[in-house]
Amino acid sequence: MFGSGDLGDELQALKSEMSRLLHVSADDMLGAAKSESEALIGQIKAALGELGETLGHEEAHVEKLVAERPIAALTSAFALGITIGYMLRRQ
Repeated sequence: MFGSGDLGDELQALKSEMSRLLHVSADDMLGAAKSESEALIGQIKAALGELGETLGHEEAHVEKLVAERPIAALTSAFALGITIGYMLRRQ
């Protein structure tokens, strides 16, 4: 588990972090949280943009496959539905 040195180091780190947080003003905390959230929002928007672009390409590919082989696509969808239904029923 923890050695006495590890536990002491963890407690010291916790103490210094708590000390730092107690001396930070609410406005500073709000500003830091706002900048972090804005950075995270930017990352999420970029990821969603890439996902939308990828899904657009894949959607066109799937539409082409279904148009070329409608019976196989219908049979595959039916088999997948039966499999998922069976798996959900077992739980």
